[in-house]
Amino acid sequence: MTHHSIDSATRAGRFMTTLRGERADSTPIWLMRQAGRYMPEYRALRERHTMLESIHSAELSAEITMQPIEAFDLDAAIIFSDILPPLAGMGLDLEFIKGVGPRLGNPVRSRADIDALRTPPMEEVMAGTLGAIKMVRRELNPRGIPLIGFSGAPFTLASYAIEGGGSKSYVHAKGLMYSDPPSWDVLMSKLVTVVSDYLTAQAAAGAQVLQLFDSWAGALGRLDYERFVQPYTRQVLTAALATGVPVIHFSTGTGAYLESIAAAAPTAVGVDFQTPLDEAWARIGTDRVIMGNLDPVLLHAPWEVLKRGADDVLARAAGRAGHVFNVGHGILPETPVDNVRRLVDHVHAASARAGTSV
Repeated sequence: MTHHSIDSATRAGRFMTTLRGERADSTPIWLMRQAGRYMPEYRALRERHTMLESIHSAELSAEITMQPIEAFDLDAAIIFSDILPPLAGMGLDLEFIKGVGPRLGNPVRSRADIDALRTPPMEEVMAGTLGAIKMVRRELNPRGIPLIGFSGAPFTLASYAIEGGGSKSYVHAKGLMYSDPPSWDVLMSKLVTVVSDYLTAQAAAGAQVLQLFDSWAGALGRLDYERFVQPYTRQVLTAALATGVPVIHFSTGTGAYLESIAAAAPTAVGVDFQTPLDEAWARIGTDRVIMGNLDPVLLHAPWEVLKRGADDVLARAAGRAGHVFNVGHGILPETPVDNVRRLVDHVHAASARAGTSV
């Protein structure tokens, strides 16, 4: 057996073993938005192709997915895509505007708008992403690196659909939720159908882990989350878990009700950087797998400061089985590439030294 195949076998086990809540040779690390704008290779490719081309072309999506895998010793790849294209399949006009971000030209504001939304098969709508998953698996398998598929969660997608883009106050989304709960239920139920279908299709295409991003759930208070969001999230997570692959449930700004996030389904829980990792883990239960939770802005700091931040997260994990190291929100565009490399290598070395090995 070659040294390389032992390496890749160990690495293959590291992330998947940890997701089962079992002890690995060191703490696995991957980074949300690891494929993207901080990498010169990505920027070069995006000069030639639009965001939607990059997402819907299986070849381009596969190439972008692999860029950070070629550059860093990461323990998982995540398919390059975006949470919003499924909404375009439902009938919303999606565009990515340079310097502004995503815009939906015909936001959902009435019951008639909701009733008009389609729930087409995601095999058709997201064929490029599903094709990219198959292509990337062929490249990753010999290296022993697992692939994560993902979707936006119903609440985050509903908020985008109703607001038409990003929002600070979620006045339109919450307005519909509060003033017309029956219409909210119809919208969220359609999104449950689409998201469940999409995650199931990704697992069928070869994604070995699924992640649900509820990036905007922190816009709500706990009681509203439990009433208007958690039941739908639970349906999606149940469908995702039915595929038999491990599932990660990630949200931001939800430190006030992590227990309610964790109660949505028995998944790994991704936590943002606002709650110290040990406190977050104690609150969701240390029998659960936890992912997080370095502030991504620390990747802009001098190495000694970044190292101290990483060591703090590892110290709070205390060598317990079931910790996946990640940033507590997506990696930022101006992040120095060298800091990413050093962080990845340091997490492996420091956690192995600290006796996380068997």
